[in-house]
Order: sequence, then C-alpha cells, then structure tokens
Amino acid sequence: MKIDIPDEKRRVHEMLIPIRWGDMDAMGHINNTVYFRYMETARIDWVTSLGLALDPAGEGIVIVNAFCNFIRQFEYPGTVLIRTYVSAPGRSSFDTWVTMARTEQPELICATGGATVVWVNTAAQKSAPLPDRLRRQLVE
Repeated sequence: MKIDIPDEKRRVHEMLIPIRWGDMDAMGHINNTVYFRYMETARIDWVTSLGLALDPAGEGIVIVNAFCNFIRQFEYPGTVLIRTYVSAPGRSSFDTWVTMARTEQPELICATGGATVVWVNTAAQKSAPLPDRLRRQLVE
C-alpha cells in the first residue's frame, strides 16, 4: 500500500510507544481510537522536545483535522515505532504526517496518519504566528 506522505515532507521525530494490554478492544487488536492517542503522544513529545511549552493560558497547538489509515493490525505485546514528518508550513499552521510500524519490522507500515496543526493564542482564541524555533524545524 502506498504511504500518503508528500515528497516535500521532513522527518522531525521518532518515538517508541509500548502497546498496553488495555489498548486492545474486544476483537483482540488495538482499538482504532488508540492510534490517534499514539499520534498525539508523538506530536506532543516532539513539540516539547523543541523547548516549546504548551500553555493553556498562553499559546500552543490545536489540531483542526486528523486522519488515520489502518493498514495492518497492531496486537499486544509489542512496541510501536512512530515517525513524524512535517510539511506545508504557513504563517500559523503546518501539516503533520505519521507512519506507525512494529519495532521488529520498522519498514512494514501498519498505519499512516496525520493532522493539520495550528499555533494559537488561547486567550485571544485566534491563530498566532509560528514561534521561530518551531518554524526552523519545519523548513530546515
């Protein structure tokens, strides 16, 4: 299956997340909602690794859309390798793209996904220019 990551993307982060027993559903595989949690965890880990504090009373990121393509099942036990890519930086937004694979087969993609991220001023409830530190990560 083709991975829907644009050519102009830039890999910015990798993270390992252990699959928890409670991540499974009654069908014996990881519940579809958990994939979004994995993407969120990786996204927040990346942004905070840049030294950007996400301040609910100040500025931070908001997701305006998110998607996931389920290709192969994840099952317990195991560890998920999440690779995060970015593209299309604008004044206040950018796109993220994610691949998810098991660590023992890192090139066998089990899911892809992504989100459009907007940097916002929470108090004003409006978009705000991307911080310079974040913008450099998006374009370098």
